[in-house]
Amino acid sequence: MDITSRTVLIAGGTAGIGLEMARRLTAAGSSVVVGGRRVDRLTDIAAEGIGTVELDVSDPASVERARDSVLASFPDLDTVVTMAGVQLIEDVRDPGHIATAEQIVQTNLLGTIRVIDAFTPHLLARGTGTFVTVSSGIGFLPFPLMPTYGASKAAVHAYSESLRAQLDGTGVDVVELVPPAVATSEDQRRANPAALDVGDFVEEVLTLLAADPTPHELLVGSVQTHRWAERDGTYDELVAQRSKALASLPGR
Repeated sequence: MDITSRTVLIAGGTAGIGLEMARRLTAAGSSVVVGGRRVDRLTDIAAEGIGTVELDVSDPASVERARDSVLASFPDLDTVVTMAGVQLIEDVRDPGHIATAEQIVQTNLLGTIRVIDAFTPHLLARGTGTFVTVSSGIGFLPFPLMPTYGASKAAVHAYSESLRAQLDGTGVDVVELVPPAVATSEDQRRANPAALDVGDFVEEVLTLLAADPTPHELLVGSVQTHRWAERDGTYDELVAQRSKALASLPGR
C-alpha cells in the first residue's frame, strides 16, 4: 500500500495508537480524518491540520452522520481504520461485570461492524480500497483480567477473516492490525515496562502497511509470541503466567 497518497478515516483516533497513526500518515502525505467522541480533542487535532469528525461507534445514528460528513468532504476516501475500542478489567465473580462486558462488545465488536457496514457501499462502488481492522494480541493469547476484551478482539479477528473472503475480487482489501501491549502514556510505561513505545509501534506498523503486497495481518515483532502461541506449544504456559495478574483483583 502506498501510504503517501491515501485518504484515510481513523475511527477512534483521538488518542493513543490512532492519533499517532494519523500524524504519521499525514506527515507521509496522506489525507487523514480522525473520528471520535471527544470534541475538545477533535478541536486540538484539527489545529494540527488533520481532518476531524464527531463519531461514536456505539451509536448507529452517529456512525451514519459521520459517514455522510466524511464522504461529503472526502469523496476519494479509500481507507477506513476501525481503531475505536475500550480495554477494561472485569471480575467475572461480580455479577455487576455484565455492564462492563456489554460496553466492551458494543464498542469493540459492534462498533467495528457498524463502521465497516457504513463505508462498504462506498468502497465497493469505487472498486478499490482498504479496511484496516484492529484486533489484539490478547485475542490470540488471553489476558484473564480482561475476558470480554479478549473475546471481542478474537471476534474482530474472525470477522476480519470472513469479511476478507466475502470481499475477495471486489478490489476492497481487508488488513488486520494486531497490537501487542503498547504504552501510550507515562503511566502505562510504568505499569508495564515491557509495553512497546507507541511511536516505535506505529513506525513498525506503517513499514508493514507500506509493503507490496500488504500482509493480511500486521504483526510487529513483539506480538509474534501472542499470535503463534498455540502453534508453538507455549499457549498453556503463557496463559498460566498471565493468570497471575488475577491476584490483583479485590478479594483474590
